Amino acid sequence: MEITKELLENILDAYSYEIVFFVERQHIVSYMNKIAKERYGNRAQINQSLFNCHNESSKAKIEEFLKRADTGENEIFETCNTKTGEREFFVPVRNHNQQVIGYFERHEIPWDENNPAIPVTKYWTHRR
Repeated sequence: MEITKELLENILDAYSYEIVFFVERQHIVSYMNKIAKERYGNRAQINQSLFNCHNESSKAKIEEFLKRADTGENEIFETCNTKTGEREFFVPVRNHNQQVIGYFERHEIPWDENNPAIPVTKYWTHRR
């Protein structure tokens, strides 16, 4: 089977966790999987700047994470979001020459032993 763009999109859409954004170096959103689209709605749009939905402090952090990735760092811890209980990570994406070509943000699902039956795809609707 040939690995096509459509196949990769289908795999990422089947993934129960959000791929918040794949963002090019110029901070233009190129991709959001199905879960990310559901979560962010109109706040973030493909082919638009990621900075349209971030404040100045977040913009500065993203620029700093990108600089750190350029020096060789890989997944970088961003924060533990006290509103959601999620741990958030900046994840650089590299080409075959190890140059950073873009990035995405990854969220870890908080474990909620009081609601273990909540589907992973809907965890964010039940977060703290």
